[in-house]
Amino acid sequence: MANVKIDPSWQELLNEEFEKPYFNQLTAFVREAYQTHMVFPPAANIFRAFDSCPADRLKVVIIGQDPYHNVGQANGLCFSVAAGTQFPPSLQNILKEVSDDTGAPYPETGELDRWAEQGVLMLNSVLTVQAHTPTSHAGKGWEEFTDAVVRTIAQRKNHVVYMLWGSYAQRKAAAVDPAENCILTAPHPSPLSAFRGFFGCKHFSRANEYLVSTGQTPIVW
Repeated sequence: MANVKIDPSWQELLNEEFEKPYFNQLTAFVREAYQTHMVFPPAANIFRAFDSCPADRLKVVIIGQDPYHNVGQANGLCFSVAAGTQFPPSLQNILKEVSDDTGAPYPETGELDRWAEQGVLMLNSVLTVQAHTPTSHAGKGWEEFTDAVVRTIAQRKNHVVYMLWGSYAQRKAAAVDPAENCILTAPHPSPLSAFRGFFGCKHFSRANEYLVSTGQTPIVW
């Protein structure tokens, strides 16, 4: 991860984490992986979720599992794809729910930078993946790092909306105080589970209702 920098607001919050032995081991693993295999997202985008949503703007946290593993998909924001890329099924279902819930038109691009720029941290639990090999970088240290990210947010900031889709994401919020934040849970938006309660969850309008109730600006989904 040499030459990869993270937004200064997050650098300050996570500096201690970057100094821990597990993170040094993770860095060595990731550096070697990029040198010897095709790995996604592009190295410069590993920390893009943080760079696109500085800590002082944070309002909403969406947690994914690991990056898309096919060529040209992963761009550093969970569930998002680069402009011009065909929408993966989970993203199709997310955008369908946005449209059904809020009345927003179904977008032409799956690039979700517009959400991040409004204060949505779009964080995968594992930040890198080998091409065509899902979860290949699981268990290497990323989960410990992203657990620490969520824990740090929970310790320092209240009135945050957490959108947690599927049991994997829901476990991530163990450190979050539900009395001081808004925790929205639903099945994962993948085609295997979206019809079990993701469709109709109305998380996007519910998130905005909570943000307004706590004096914050709603997200234009």
